[in-house]
Amino acid sequence: MVAGVVRDIMTKEIVTINADRSALEAAKLMTEKGISSVFIVDRDGNPVGIVSERDFIKKICAKELVISQVKVGDIMSKILTTAGPETAIEVAVQRMVNHKIRRLPIMEGNKIVGIITVTDLAKHLRTTLLLEGALRDTESIDDVIATMGHDEKH
Repeated sequence: MVAGVVRDIMTKEIVTINADRSALEAAKLMTEKGISSVFIVDRDGNPVGIVSERDFIKKICAKELVISQVKVGDIMSKILTTAGPETAIEVAVQRMVNHKIRRLPIMEGNKIVGIITVTDLAKHLRTTLLLEGALRDTESIDDVIATMGHDEKH
C-alpha cells in the first residue's frame, strides 16, 4: 500500500455546533452541509464529542423522542481517540478499528483540523489499488506516463 499521512486524505472542512443546541438544529445543519456527522463543542469552542446519523437513529428515533427538545450534547458520542495530521494512515486506521469508530477527529493541539471517515479511507484505498494495478502491469511509472494520451490507431 502507498504510504501516506492523515493530512493527505482527511476532510478539512469541519462543522461544529454548541452542545446546548437542539438535535433538530444539528440535523438541519448536517442536511444543509451534506454531511453525516458534526462535532460538538463547549462554550469555549473546545471539542467534546461528535454526533452522527447513527446517534439520531439510536438515541432519538428509536426512543421516539421529540428532536427539537433534545440537546445535541445529550446524544453525542465522546471522542474516544484522535490522530494528528502527520500520523501515518495505517496508524489512524488501526485506531479506528481498535475503538470501533467510523470517524476519526484530526487534532493539532486542542483544535480540530480535520476528520477521517470510512469514505475517505475507501477513496484512498481505491486510488492506491488503481496505482498499484497500473504499476504492476508496466515496467515503470515512466512507461505509464509515456503512454498516457497516446491511443493506438487500428
